[in-house]
Amino acid sequence: MVAREPGRVLLRTGLGDDHCLSTERGHVVTFFLLSVGSPDLTGSATRGAVITTFLVFIGLCLLWVFTLVTQDDDPERLHVADRSLPPVFNGVAMAGEQITVVLLVSLPGAIALFGYDGVSTAVDSALALGVFLLLASRIRATRRYTLGELFSLRAEGPGTRIAGAVVTLCIAVPLLMVQLRAGGITAALLIGKPTEAAQVVCTVLMGVLITCFAGVADLRGTSFVQVAKVPVALAALAALTLMALRLFDWSPEALLSAATDKSMSPDHYLSPGLWAHTADLGALGTISDHIVVILGTAMMPHLLLRVSASRDVPAARRSLSIAVGLTGLFYLLLITTGFAAAAVVGSGQIGAVDAKGQGAPILLASEVLPHHSTGRVVLITLVACVAFLAMLTAVASVTFAAAVSMTRDLLGRKGRTRSGMGIGEPAVLRLSVVALCSVSLLLTTAVHRYPIEFLLAFSLSLAASCVFPALVYSFLWTGFDRRGLLWLVYGGLSLCTLLTLASPAVSGTRYALLPEQDFNLFPLHTPGLVSVPAAFLLGWLGSARPWERTTHPRHTAPGPTPARRSPGARLDSDEDVVSG
Repeated sequence: MVAREPGRVLLRTGLGDDHCLSTERGHVVTFFLLSVGSPDLTGSATRGAVITTFLVFIGLCLLWVFTLVTQDDDPERLHVADRSLPPVFNGVAMAGEQITVVLLVSLPGAIALFGYDGVSTAVDSALALGVFLLLASRIRATRRYTLGELFSLRAEGPGTRIAGAVVTLCIAVPLLMVQLRAGGITAALLIGKPTEAAQVVCTVLMGVLITCFAGVADLRGTSFVQVAKVPVALAALAALTLMALRLFDWSPEALLSAATDKSMSPDHYLSPGLWAHTADLGALGTISDHIVVILGTAMMPHLLLRVSASRDVPAARRSLSIAVGLTGLFYLLLITTGFAAAAVVGSGQIGAVDAKGQGAPILLASEVLPHHSTGRVVLITLVACVAFLAMLTAVASVTFAAAVSMTRDLLGRKGRTRSGMGIGEPAVLRLSVVALCSVSLLLTTAVHRYPIEFLLAFSLSLAASCVFPALVYSFLWTGFDRRGLLWLVYGGLSLCTLLTLASPAVSGTRYALLPEQDFNLFPLHTPGLVSVPAAFLLGWLGSARPWERTTHPRHTAPGPTPARRSPGARLDSDEDVVSG
């Protein structure tokens, strides 16, 4: 409940204390959420049935996954399923790539807590596939599927491949840490033990299970799980929304009104600025966030790998069209679930369970039906199972794409390795997957007590600043060369790292990684507004070198050429799209 006085906001937590804070409305919500406790989520009466069903589901999933393991050692079949996935199947799997555990548990909570700002993030994420659609045909036509190979379109050599692998790893490891942490928190909430120790234990156990899956999976096996996840996730979110609407006589207007009334700031719930991360520099901060979310989500390495599994360019377009429709439906249901959680549960109680709202879906499932009812147990279990599937597939996809990049760009290419160990590329791929999962799990456990959610924005910033400008130049500018690429990639990487370290997400604020320190010299929470234009500029300066004055024109790099094909291989129908 919120009471207003001149110049201050009084937040009633519902836990016995009133917190009076005289500050901006975005920061007052953050202070409140960081000060509340963590009550039991599912209740002791249903916990046993929920946990038992959840464990059975995990066992069945892992058993199914192991039945999908391929014994084929051909790298092409292992990495991109021999480019044979049907368009509809691959399109559904591509939509599944967007259903991650972070989005599934965090976005409804962000919408329930921060209203308009949470909806804005969901809309940005939905628009990302539209941006990816602009480059997907060109990417598929090259027949290349790692960043190192794509970076080599106009700049062949080991340096460009190493740059691609470095960027891929820098994107993947922080993303894996956030995914593992979100999965561990969700599992701890499910078993009614939302303590730090329980979250660490759940993170480790879930991480070990997923490492086993990722270590044996290939793109085809992962695709089957992705396809199975999409209808289950959509059905779970639709059920939550319909059950909530039933409580308001099937009136969306009444549900939205209740969500506003039960929010922590009814007057500003449907206006921008309630989330503290957007309150500092207003429009500039918002624009930077939009750039990072839209471009970063579109340029994730595992999406590049997914589109390369299409049979040809027309099939890639059809798959993306299907993925765009399903992803749009997913984000629409996420938005309605967030408003339903605010209306049924209330923002205060959601913040009491988890300061970032990650308990919102399960908490909504526990409140839309009567306690001790069978339907309530089923609904809670369904949401928990969807969260596990989302974590399983998200971690496996990101890890697999990073391991493919390590294998092809760092260790070798076309079936040969430079490791000197006398093992083939498939074995190196498996070892890379296990190593990446293990390192990410170790880092997640080591920093579990710290708020590391900013790492998600960091990964998106890297993708937006290093991958998007490099691919645009590679496809559209014949003068783009090796020096320009390296300046762009390493310059964008350095800028993102430095600006993130100097941002309010790391120090100087109550929600920062180091709240007691204050070295936030950069006022924006995401560096996209600076790093993306700077990366384009660095790429142009490195390639054009306008300071060089000579009477002879400088030779430009040749146009990109498709990867070599084996004799008799079929040409893609739209191959000439690469040259722009």
